Amino acid sequence: MIQSTDYIFGLRAVMEAIEAGRDIDRVYIKKDLDGDLARQLTDMIRANGIVSRRVPVERINKITRKNHQGVVAILSAVTYHSIDNLVPQLYEDGVTPFLMVLDGITDVRNFGAIARTCECAAVDAVVIPAHDSVSVTADAVKTSAGALSYLPVCRVNSTLSAVRYLKASGVRVVAVSEKADINYTMADYSGPVALVMGAEDRGISPEVLRECNTFVSIPMFGHIGSLNVSVAAGVLAYEVVRQRLSSNMEII
Repeated sequence: MIQSTDYIFGLRAVMEAIEAGRDIDRVYIKKDLDGDLARQLTDMIRANGIVSRRVPVERINKITRKNHQGVVAILSAVTYHSIDNLVPQLYEDGVTPFLMVLDGITDVRNFGAIARTCECAAVDAVVIPAHDSVSVTADAVKTSAGALSYLPVCRVNSTLSAVRYLKASGVRVVAVSEKADINYTMADYSGPVALVMGAEDRGISPEVLRECNTFVSIPMFGHIGSLNVSVAAGVLAYEVVRQRLSSNMEII
């Protein structure tokens, strides 16, 4: 359940929050909302790259029954980082980048579990898309046991563009897929690396998969064909840690 401290409602209140630079996760707008203020809000949302959705009024009423005027902004529990700034800063600081890219994962429990593992394994950042994906809410922070308070999260408009940017920045992008032929222990993770994990129902999207440098899988020996995505992310993250420790790399 969304707590009252996690959202702002009302046209002018949401507009003022955007102008003040508040970290807004997404804005819900009633489907048929129109008028000058509504159009101004829409322009502000677009100009600031904020995710918004047109929804039935019943969706907003589930969040608050107060005079919301057809608009509710869900506040982010953290400040998102820019991948364009974070990756160059890692290189500048002498860090070998280690990122986790989550392509279309929507379950907050899986996200929280992955974030917890990433924080423990010294992953430098988690990358999530702005649309059709989980986001950093108070519930996500709680599920991560607080890890999301420390772990940088980069929210990008496109996973595909993010993968292309990482490759252009010298980061090897490794797709973790049950369809891959290479055992995950056979890949080299000692250099700059980004692990791509896909949603449990559909895996990594085909266009993102095509852009990856390396494709690895975790061998399955039981009757079930795949692991929970948070478990798979943990297995891969600690293989990266194992290889880096074996090569006497400093884990920061």
